[in-house]
Amino acid sequence: MHATLTDHARCLFGDEYRPTPPCDRQHDEDFFIEELTFADADAILAMLRELCPNLVDGYLPVRIRNLAYRLVLLQRPDEPALMREAAGSLYLHGPDWDDIAADLERRADVLDAAA
Repeated sequence: MHATLTDHARCLFGDEYRPTPPCDRQHDEDFFIEELTFADADAILAMLRELCPNLVDGYLPVRIRNLAYRLVLLQRPDEPALMREAAGSLYLHGPDWDDIAADLERRADVLDAAA
């Protein structure tokens, strides 16, 4: 078993910045998605920030990145900075999610205005 969600993701998808560590086990994306689904927000953010430090980079598939941000926002629904980060990721990966990204930015603006 991998020590962290980041280690598991690195082993499964690779890492643009560091070599993938040797691993003697088979990897199953379904198991990774299950682990991601039940991970806490800190573990998910650590994975995103280590494997995709500049938002536009990294080898995480778009579907995994989108799911990761969605799960973080479900756990931390009132953090404008996270909403904007997720929106930025959505904007980078095609126009299909632009309306969702714009809504996240609007929600972040409302939260900032209320603070």
